[in-house]
Amino acid sequence: MKKILILIILFSIALFLIKKKEMTFRQSILKLVYPLIMLKGKLMGNAKDIQKNTSNALPVETVFTLNIQLNNGSNITLEQFRGKKILLVNTASDCGYTGQFEDLEKLHQRYQNKLVIIGFPANDFKEQETKEDDAIAAFCKLNYGVSFLLAKKTQVVKGGGQHPLFNWLSHAEKNGWCSQAPIWNFSKYLVNESGTLTHYFAPSVSPLDATVIETID
Repeated sequence: MKKILILIILFSIALFLIKKKEMTFRQSILKLVYPLIMLKGKLMGNAKDIQKNTSNALPVETVFTLNIQLNNGSNITLEQFRGKKILLVNTASDCGYTGQFEDLEKLHQRYQNKLVIIGFPANDFKEQETKEDDAIAAFCKLNYGVSFLLAKKTQVVKGGGQHPLFNWLSHAEKNGWCSQAPIWNFSKYLVNESGTLTHYFAPSVSPLDATVIETID
């Protein structure tokens, strides 16, 4: 009984040390183990983790006419980003991949003159983004220093409520070649300067992966 009590005390102390003041225990633990999650993905990845527009297929419908409502309520059109690459990512605050916020911010800081990153918070996978827009923005800024664009919380998976941009990204009859909808939080799509979808990167592919960096460079 004494040993069990000691273990409980030690476990409680460990949880206290792990927990970040501004995070839940779950979020704190996920942030801690994020490198292991990414390592597992790298070691056990498959061919579909990176999909490339190898035929250089042009979009059937232009992406530049699509509008996005941002987290703060303002509206933008992708037309204003013509001439830059655009990385589009569905995000969540309570996911094993949430640590990618930090990697995305590093990417944003490094390439902000030639790359636009837009995060799309969504609660489409296992209730991992239940917060409202204000709380999502505060969480991202406080814990990961996010300064890239965040859209209003939306739906990214296929269905009646799918965001028009993700509808374009996941239908080959619109973007020219890709029918891959997000398989989980932090699926990533790269659109080039002229509005062509060039790559899909699965959640297991880090925003700082050599393939992503090479594509942006």
